[in-house]
Amino acid sequence: MELASKYDSKEVESKWYQYWLDNKLFSSKPDSREPYTVVIPPPNVTGVLHMGHMLNNTIQDILVRRARMEGKNACWVPGTDHASIATEAKVVNRLAQQGIKKTDITRDEFLGHAWDWTKEHGGIILKQLRKLGASCDWDRTAFTMDDERSKSVIKVFCDLYNKGLIYRGVRMVNWDPKAQTALSDEEVIYKEEKSKLYYLKYMVVEEPGKYAIVATTRPETIMGDTAMCINPNDPKNTCLKGKHVIVPLVNREIPVIEDDYVDIEFGTGCLKVTPAHDINDYNLGIKHHLDTIDIFNDNGTISEAAGMYVGQDRMDVRKQIAQDLTDAGLMEKIEDYTNKVGCSERTNVPIEPKLSTQWFLSMQHFADMALPPVMDDNIQFYPQKYKNTYRHWLENIKDWCISRQLWWGHRIPAYYFEIEGKRDFVVAESIEDALKQIENKYNTTLTENQLSQDEDCLDTWFSSWLWPISVFNGINDPDNAELKYYYPTSVLVTGPDIIFFWVARMIMAGYEYKHEMPFKSVYFTGIVRDKLGRKMSKSLGNSPDPLDLIEQYGADGVRMGMMLSAPAGNDILFDETLCEQGRNFNNKIWNAFRLIKGWSTSEEEQPATNAIAVKWFEAKLRQANQELNDLFSKYRISEALMVVYKLFWDEFSSWYLEMIKPSYGSPIDKKTFEATLQFFETLLKMLHPFMPFITEELWQHIYTREEGQSIMCEKLTLDAFSTEDSHLIDEIENVKLIVTNIRAVRNQKNISPKVELELHTISQNRYATYNSVIKKMANLNNVVEVKEKAANCALFMIGTDEFAIPVGDMVDHEAELAKQEAQLKHLEGFLAGIQKKLSNEKFVANAPAEVVELEQKKAKDSEEKIAALKQSIAELKQK
Repeated sequence: MELASKYDSKEVESKWYQYWLDNKLFSSKPDSREPYTVVIPPPNVTGVLHMGHMLNNTIQDILVRRARMEGKNACWVPGTDHASIATEAKVVNRLAQQGIKKTDITRDEFLGHAWDWTKEHGGIILKQLRKLGASCDWDRTAFTMDDERSKSVIKVFCDLYNKGLIYRGVRMVNWDPKAQTALSDEEVIYKEEKSKLYYLKYMVVEEPGKYAIVATTRPETIMGDTAMCINPNDPKNTCLKGKHVIVPLVNREIPVIEDDYVDIEFGTGCLKVTPAHDINDYNLGIKHHLDTIDIFNDNGTISEAAGMYVGQDRMDVRKQIAQDLTDAGLMEKIEDYTNKVGCSERTNVPIEPKLSTQWFLSMQHFADMALPPVMDDNIQFYPQKYKNTYRHWLENIKDWCISRQLWWGHRIPAYYFEIEGKRDFVVAESIEDALKQIENKYNTTLTENQLSQDEDCLDTWFSSWLWPISVFNGINDPDNAELKYYYPTSVLVTGPDIIFFWVARMIMAGYEYKHEMPFKSVYFTGIVRDKLGRKMSKSLGNSPDPLDLIEQYGADGVRMGMMLSAPAGNDILFDETLCEQGRNFNNKIWNAFRLIKGWSTSEEEQPATNAIAVKWFEAKLRQANQELNDLFSKYRISEALMVVYKLFWDEFSSWYLEMIKPSYGSPIDKKTFEATLQFFETLLKMLHPFMPFITEELWQHIYTREEGQSIMCEKLTLDAFSTEDSHLIDEIENVKLIVTNIRAVRNQKNISPKVELELHTISQNRYATYNSVIKKMANLNNVVEVKEKAANCALFMIGTDEFAIPVGDMVDHEAELAKQEAQLKHLEGFLAGIQKKLSNEKFVANAPAEVVELEQKKAKDSEEKIAALKQSIAELKQK
């Protein structure tokens, strides 16, 4: 295969992804290797790729590809989530466009439409992930509502019910009037809003003409008031004890009750009590035996029970009732007020506290199991700061409302029936099992037609919490070989925003059903923001289409752009120029390879310069490999990428290739050429997890490969980084400084790079071993050790070693003198600071010995440099 002159990401990406698929290179089956298992956080089945998905799945793919190259049996399981609320809303909207209301069709008809929608739009996002290079085992693709997962969910529900952990009861729940379903506490997002505080007059029955004032943000709820409450210790409201008041406009007489719950400092100290529409009021209602009036319909309109404003939307009524209260002289005043309003995480509308019969899961049992593994670091969180978030939630756990008033989802397996006028229900995995339970319990035989299944479905998260187990069919077949091999999974990559929804609950399910953790580590990504720090959203127009980015910069360029700004747990300030930087890096790699492949070789002996360069870069590779292993062990993936990026761009391209590059038209010795190809292959292996496409393309071109071979299956094996390596690297760093200084002299003196110079080392040459490298890189004709500086020299120092370059009349003596005098002044000030520190007895006595030694060394080095500079300045003044 001939290598194209320019890198074409489109052609390369489509070719190699298909090659990987054709050769089943993503496929995993249990074998003798160490497993490395990752389950994808299942995106909504009808969703499309956004920047958050890009970040999350890029990180997963990096980890999976690296594990594969370490010789592990990497298994990355993809899948999608049925997303009850979101999907049902889309289906309802589509039906509305066709003139069909959900209420006008049967459940089965609606589900038919929902499955049609899912088949039409489902799986798009998984296909889009292929464009990114995601190396999932696509044959394992799971769906939270496929047969296997559905059976798992129902089995778990029945099991937990039989254990007494699931119960049904009337409770105050968070109600979403738009989706018309209950929500769990975790699905309520509190947003700060600019509201109004309304001060209402409640006339005192026993004292005509006198009134008590109640401050509320929700005057539309007064139709549900069944008491006024005061704090018994509030002196300003003592006169209201034992009295009754009239609900304004409603004209209902209600008692004044007393309870310590009331905050004396808030408003007037008088609280309207609406037990049906506030959790705290509900608790007061139970305690004081108050009536409960539910004034809201499920869709957020006013119900018949309110007696007024019936059928109107709650928000419209708020405006109208405020005006009506004012007109009736029952509004004392209205103030601006900022408060936090609970909104549905899915539909973004304000939730309504509502008394409702729902199904709940007792959570304390699970919290007790799930807290210690994380706090004891058996499950590692990266970054660790999220341990406290996790702990706070589990220590304040509330029961989970798991029922949803939706049709799209797993229908609750509760079957209702009536026997001898008594209504009852059983929980069963099937209607056949339900009939058997009824027969055993009542000694009566019923038919299927005499049973009605619960209309509600389960919270989507009730299926997702089983994901690490259910993708391996571990609920239905708990002893199967795949589960034993792949479980627990290796790492979960997810966002901190679902630490409660998903992460904690998966840990709970893991310990409940497998008695061990579901994953060993959790890597929390940050939120992708724009370069101004704003959260990406369609309304702001600051969220680029990931597929457009891939089209423009290539998948490898976009992956690199994402990872250059993606430290674990911190928000990502995404800038499209980073993708451009990624694309430029692709071109750099491509052009470097074309340069190397363009060289001809000879059987000549390896030159000393090349031998040194090869030995040095071998050490750099071992050093980088050690750093990579350390950074990956800490999930510092962005930093790991920077290590390889700098290694290739700075060390390999800018220094190594320049050291060995043959003169124009000349061949390179075969030994160096082969070493360079091996170095390039090693660099490609280091880069492959981050940039899979270009690395595959070039790896296939280095040597002739067999069909089915791939870089992703190649192990990166390097010797350990040694002290000898470290010493050599330090030496070459100084050699690079010498070369850089010589180049700087050329630049300052406007000396052409083509003009050969001579380098003098004063008194000694500690870098004589590397003379050949210095001569080639700096275009020198000689390196000479001299006892004293010659006249008309440009000087520089590396550490305490002094170097001179004879430049004859090209030196501007006045400018050179001014420069050296400025350096002298700076050094003398630096030395004075060190000497002051060393003269401080407390510092010398209390500082660690190595710190004092370092300061002493700095002083000695500064004194030597000052002495050399003074001598040089004196010589310049004599000229």
